[in-house]
Amino acid sequence: MELSKVLEQLRRELVHLDAAIVSLERLQAKVGRRGRPPRVLAERRKPHAGPKNPARRQARRSPPIE
Repeated sequence: MELSKVLEQLRRELVHLDAAIVSLERLQAKVGRRGRPPRVLAERRKPHAGPKNPARRQARRSPPIE
């Protein structure tokens, strides 16, 4: 095997290893985060809660005061 081919292959592997290291460092930085998620993320996760039974809501309200 020629030395130039070996060097080329090692350089390609170095690029892949650098990308893997950067990805793992980003994952490690995200693990240390604590507390509530940002509001945008929390809203994206929960399903839309519309009125399930509007007639029942009307019945729960107090009658108007005259």
